[in-house]
Amino acid sequence: MTDRAYYVYILASRSRTLYTGVTGDLQRRVLQHKQGDAGGFTTRYYVTPLVYHETFSNPKAAIAREKEIKSWRRSKKVALIKATNPKWLDLSDEWFRPGTRVRR
Repeated sequence: MTDRAYYVYILASRSRTLYTGVTGDLQRRVLQHKQGDAGGFTTRYYVTPLVYHETFSNPKAAIAREKEIKSWRRSKKVALIKATNPKWLDLSDEWFRPGTRVRR
């Protein structure tokens, strides 16, 4: 049995519109958002920089955490981001530089 990882993540637009999601492959999913392949909300509002993420070994725990964060007021989500990423840097920036291999 292999150890799988599941991720809860938050993306932000330049105007700091937030999107919270869950995935089993964070790098691939963020790339989909950046390329506009995710469709919907993130494509419409250009919500692509990864500003926060958490890792889980259990998919049910990841989904529960995603739902918990989505239920929060915006101020609590902003506080969560600022606690680990006060400058709101794109945490995936290094992943997609020229010459960087993206897992598929």
